Amino acid sequence: MSHDHQDDDALEHDHEHEHGPLAELVTVRDWLRYAVTRFNRAGVFCGHGVHDSFDEAAWLILGSLALPLDRLEPFMDACIPSDERIGLLEALEQRIDERIPTAYILGEAWLGDFRFTVDPRVIVPRSFFAELLEDGLAPWVEDADAVGSVLDMCTGSGCLAILMAHAFPNAVITAVDLSADALEVARINVADYGLDDRIELVEGDLFEGLDGRRFDLILSNPPYVTAESMDALPAEYLHEPRMALASGEDGLDVVRRLLAQAAAHLNPDGVLAVEVGHNRHIVEKAFPDLPFNWLSTRGGDDMVFVLRRKDL
Repeated sequence: MSHDHQDDDALEHDHEHEHGPLAELVTVRDWLRYAVTRFNRAGVFCGHGVHDSFDEAAWLILGSLALPLDRLEPFMDACIPSDERIGLLEALEQRIDERIPTAYILGEAWLGDFRFTVDPRVIVPRSFFAELLEDGLAPWVEDADAVGSVLDMCTGSGCLAILMAHAFPNAVITAVDLSADALEVARINVADYGLDDRIELVEGDLFEGLDGRRFDLILSNPPYVTAESMDALPAEYLHEPRMALASGEDGLDVVRRLLAQAAAHLNPDGVLAVEVGHNRHIVEKAFPDLPFNWLSTRGGDDMVFVLRRKDL
């Protein structure tokens, strides 16, 4: 290639940066407005921890710039250097054009005050259990300090196992998943919280590797998406592992096995808690004789059921 041709390419590259977002968007406020508009026009779906395009844009921008996620206002009029604008635009294009979830772009997700490493080997952490564990799943668990053993079935990134380790300070936590890839991510998160001595990670298909073991509490956020809902999922969810979402025609393939086998792994006063999303009517139709207790949260009602061992 001649020097003249190289110079032409450089001039064309420089010209591209004279106009457009890299040149015209200077402050965090500028980029936030731009991102919200782009998200709205593109129909970006917000369902991984935030509920609208403004919060999604703020999360992506602040996270990309390594700024605290809970302190947007002080930085609104801060000028973004040109080299940081390039990475920011690339992140926005990934979110808009490829529909990659923000959590995967940033490599992290949050449940309340808890940060977790995530990537496409695990679903993005989101669970009604995060709120329910704030008070130790009371009143179903009467004394959080008295809980000695807990099982997190289908642990994924290990997020709920970590939350349970904080909710039940004297408990040993066992976290099970079928996916070796997911457990690699869980291992990172467990280590980040210094919980290697309290959380045991087990690779296996539900209870197959837990013969003879019993727990005070079994908690599970299993795959529960119906076949019909899988076919209608927004593009953002298609980046997540299918095995962590789909669970047969009616979404209950894993739930059926949990209900059939849980009693054998619960202590006499043990409790089973399972998240099933919007499937309450499907669950109750499939198990008309079980006395489900449906819980309420700020995020929604009837997404989680509780059963005592004696009811199984």
